[in-house]
Amino acid sequence: MSTFDVKLGERVKSVRCTDDELIVGLLDGRTISVPLGWYPRLLHATSEQRANWQVAGGGYGIHWPDIDEDLTTAGLLRGAPAPGVATLVA
Repeated sequence: MSTFDVKLGERVKSVRCTDDELIVGLLDGRTISVPLGWYPRLLHATSEQRANWQVAGGGYGIHWPDIDEDLTTAGLLRGAPAPGVATLVA
């Protein structure tokens, strides 16, 4: 068994940003919502830059070419913020 088991439904279907959140829809119907503050490049990008995204990594990644940001669905599902970003744990 590999250490990274890929599931077909975990591919990116849609991406959008609000002022506070990154929201990613997956092909299996799930929606991932994470604080935009976890990803400083996205947080400080313009709405036009945030809207300019591409599916990457065979469908399991998201790339924003204007700000050179890349995220994976595996990382989002794990709740992994950008390196160096502190999160509050309840």
